[in-house]
Amino acid sequence: MKGTTYEGSGRLRTVSVDVAPPGPGELQIAVAFCGLCGTDLHIVHGNMDARVRTPLVFGHEASGTVAAVGAGVRGWAAGDPLTVMPLIWDGTCAACLAGHQHICQNLVFVGIDSPGALQQRWNVPASIAVPLPGDLDLRTAALVEPAAVAVHDVRRSGLQVGDRVVVLGGGPIGVLIACVAREAGAQVLVAEIDESRRGRVSELGFEVRDPAGTDLTAEVESWTGGVGADVVFEVSGAAAAARATTALARVRGTIVVVAIHAAAREIDLQRVFWRELRLLGARVYQRADFERAIELLRRGVLPAAALISGVVPLEETATAVADLSAGRAMKILVDVAGEARA
Repeated sequence: MKGTTYEGSGRLRTVSVDVAPPGPGELQIAVAFCGLCGTDLHIVHGNMDARVRTPLVFGHEASGTVAAVGAGVRGWAAGDPLTVMPLIWDGTCAACLAGHQHICQNLVFVGIDSPGALQQRWNVPASIAVPLPGDLDLRTAALVEPAAVAVHDVRRSGLQVGDRVVVLGGGPIGVLIACVAREAGAQVLVAEIDESRRGRVSELGFEVRDPAGTDLTAEVESWTGGVGADVVFEVSGAAAAARATTALARVRGTIVVVAIHAAAREIDLQRVFWRELRLLGARVYQRADFERAIELLRRGVLPAAALISGVVPLEETATAVADLSAGRAMKILVDVAGEARA
């Protein structure tokens, strides 16, 4: 079977991957599609070389079907559609014992710390497999993992019906957060510097502003009647956006940090104090978030067609990474199965 590996120093290669049968407690997945995300770009750009072990088959936004069932696994059969919640926790650390297994202090993120989905056959613990409804197509189902991120972020924020929400960053996760927040009853404004992305966001019915071409604080004050946003999601990862968050939030408003910031950022702690703001981190997801994401995709609440810019074969993963890195695409799926799906 074929797979795409990260070899280190920015190099990708499509190779032949040995296929072992699933071990006890495992499922073997015939991977259909794998979405590429910002974390994958960090890996390919070499930003995670200190963490990953090369050569690494990466990728974690997967959909597929069961190819084989390992010993001791119940409730699964060949052909069942599924996705994967790519988190393995130890169950013994302080975070796990407190009920926060998704942010285990020794978390293994599958596709980063262990082999991922960019291979035609993928063995995973059955415990991290999530069943899919038969009427959700596998292409759309490749968005379940990023949609679960958005569901978790919105749930973490505690937003209420009627809240005014500002999303800083109109990429895939920003759009998904905006859609989940709107479904929860919020009014949403998205700030995005890229003109083409602003156009896509506007077509989805959201208020959109260009933070580089306008006074975003004044725009948000006008939009909220001088009150400020109830919730601000920082999704862009930009230093300027991090600085802006405290100026956009209302008294006792909430700021949710979603983006991975590679460096320490300035933030106005005087404003945090003065307005009694809540500053929250939101990382990955829990099982309930996956289940909610599947429901929202199944109902068409989340705009799969608008988010997926294209689908490429496994051999063109490097081209897809280049297009995403240059901002030429929103979300690209890799057709991992290729001829093996026929």
